[in-house]
Amino acid sequence: MSRSVSAPKRRTVSSKKVLVLHGPNLQLLGERNPSVYGRVKLATINERLKTQAKQLKLSLTIEQFNHEGELVEAIGQAQKEFDGILINPAAYTHTSVAIRDALEAVRLPAVEVHLSNIYRREAFRHTSLISPVVDGQVSGFGPESYSLGLTALASLLTGKSRKR
Repeated sequence: MSRSVSAPKRRTVSSKKVLVLHGPNLQLLGERNPSVYGRVKLATINERLKTQAKQLKLSLTIEQFNHEGELVEAIGQAQKEFDGILINPAAYTHTSVAIRDALEAVRLPAVEVHLSNIYRREAFRHTSLISPVVDGQVSGFGPESYSLGLTALASLLTGKSRKR
C-alpha cells in the first residue's frame, strides 16, 4: 500500500515594508550644486536602495515630492501600509512643522537622512524640525547616508535597535 506524503508547508515570511520619501529638488541630484550634493543621480540612489533592501529582506516603495502637502499626505497614509519610513525632507527639514507633526502622528519607526552634513552648512540649516520626532538622523555621507539610514531602520524594524 503506497502512502502519499505531502511536502511540509513553507512558512511565508513577510518582509517589512519601508516607505522612502525624497523631498523637494532631489530629482535634480547630479546636476544641482554637485560640490555640496555630489554627482550621483536620484535614480542611482534608488537602485542602490532597492538592491540593499533585498539583502535586508525589506520591501521598498520610493517616492519623491516637491510639494510639502504631498509629503504630509504620504506620511499620513503610511501607517496603513508601511512598517517604517526613511525620509530626506531636504529643505523642509528646517521649515516644515507639518511634516514634523505628520511623522510624530504616525508613530512609525523613521530615520532622517541628508546627503550633506547640515551642521557644517549655513546656520539656518543647523536646526532640524524633523530630528526630534524620528528615531535617528544620518547626514554628511553623500549617497551613503541613505544606505546607513536604511540599515539603521532595518535594525529598528527587526528589534535589533532600541526604539524611541
